[in-house]
Amino acid sequence: MRLTANEGWHFCRSMKLLFDQNLSWRLPSKLADLYPDSRHIREVGLKQSEDVDVWEYAKSNGFVIVSKDTDFQQRSWLYGYPPKVIWLRVGNCKVQIIEDLLRRYSVAIHTFGLDAAKSYLPLP
Repeated sequence: MRLTANEGWHFCRSMKLLFDQNLSWRLPSKLADLYPDSRHIREVGLKQSEDVDVWEYAKSNGFVIVSKDTDFQQRSWLYGYPPKVIWLRVGNCKVQIIEDLLRRYSVAIHTFGLDAAKSYLPLP
């Protein structure tokens, strides 16, 4: 599938991230300019859910999962995508550091969303 520049930009602007429970619920609003319609799992009623439920929700609703856990990375190796997974390889840190990381790598993240060969993206 080959996208025109306008179609690619539309896809990038419509990329929806689903933030796992190990990440701040504030990230979707802080990053709305780059990743509109993104959500935290607590916003969609999945706060205490099992990984499989988060996986199925993301798959059914067109989200890319963002997590610091290796569980979703391993699941992407086993099952492929959808959904795609962004694995943040950072320890405990402030919300601002996660926000800055996702902003700094936004081109790589949006390119990853268009790449039919990749199911997960490790950052940094």
